[in-house]
Amino acid sequence: MSTIERAIISVSDKTGIVEFAKALNEMGVEILSTGGTARKIKDAGIAVTEVSDYTGFPEMMDGRVKTLHPKIHGGILALRDNPEHMKALDEHGIKRIDMIVVNLYPFEQTISKPDVTFEEAIENIDIGGPTMIRAAAKNFRYVVVVVDPADYDTVLQEMREQKGEVSYETRLRLAQKVFAHTARYDGMIADYLNKIIQG
Repeated sequence: MSTIERAIISVSDKTGIVEFAKALNEMGVEILSTGGTARKIKDAGIAVTEVSDYTGFPEMMDGRVKTLHPKIHGGILALRDNPEHMKALDEHGIKRIDMIVVNLYPFEQTISKPDVTFEEAIENIDIGGPTMIRAAAKNFRYVVVVVDPADYDTVLQEMREQKGEVSYETRLRLAQKVFAHTARYDGMIADYLNKIIQG
C-alpha cells in the first residue's frame, strides 16, 4: 500500500463529489479532473488541475479523447515495486496516480428515453472511463478506484485512520466492483445493439 497523493475525479453522477473532493484536498491530495466535474470542483473553491493541462494535450473530437494518454495510463498502471516501471515514469515525466474516481456516461438513462436516437445512444458509450477504471482495478494493490458514491465515506474514513492509505481488503473489494460495473455496462450496450439489429 502507499499514501494517496494524486487522484483523477471525473463523474457523470456528481452525488457527493464536492464534499469528497474537499476532503481529499484537505488531506493534501492533488486533484486532476475533466469537463463538468472540474468546473464543479473549481466552483466550490477546491484546487483542481485540468487533465489537459497535466498531459499537455487538449481534449479533442468533442471530448472523445481526453484521458486516453500515456501520462494518465502510465501513472495508473505502473507497479510501484518494479524499478523499471518507476524509471519509465521518471524518464517520461509521468506522475503516479493513486486514486481514480469515475462513474460512466449514463448509457442506461439515455436509452430509456422514449425519443432517443441511435446516434445519441452511441455517443453515450463511455470509452475513457471504463479504460481508466479497469486499469486502476487491475493495479488495485497501488491504486484505489471508486465507481460508487456510496463508497466515498469508507475511503475517507480509512484514509483518515491510516495516514492517507486505504486497506488492501477495501482496494480489492472496490476493484471487484469495477469489473461488475463494466460487465453490466457492456452487457447493456450489447443488448441495445442486438435489439437494433433484430429490429
